[in-house]
Amino acid sequence: MMGDLQVVGGIKKLNNKNYNTWATCMESYLQGKAMFALKTTIEEEMLEHIRDAKTPKEACDTFVTLFSKKNNTRLQLLENELLSMAQRDMTIA
Repeated sequence: MMGDLQVVGGIKKLNNKNYNTWATCMESYLQGKAMFALKTTIEEEMLEHIRDAKTPKEACDTFVTLFSKKNNTRLQLLENELLSMAQRDMTIA
């Protein structure tokens, strides 16, 4: 009887019989914490970008896309620089 009272954060402790239930609950619990952490450590204007994100991964991917766009121009310059260096090396060879 006492075993049923082993609850952490509303989730029954994992035992030999309840893995599926435990895993589902744990996933939601951890994602909820992660989303909370994500949303409370960014400025308000950044919040609009991840308002519709369903998972922490989705939110992070949104930021990756957002900030890689901002770096695209720099990336383009670097790529051109590398290309011209490579061509120079080929000419020398």
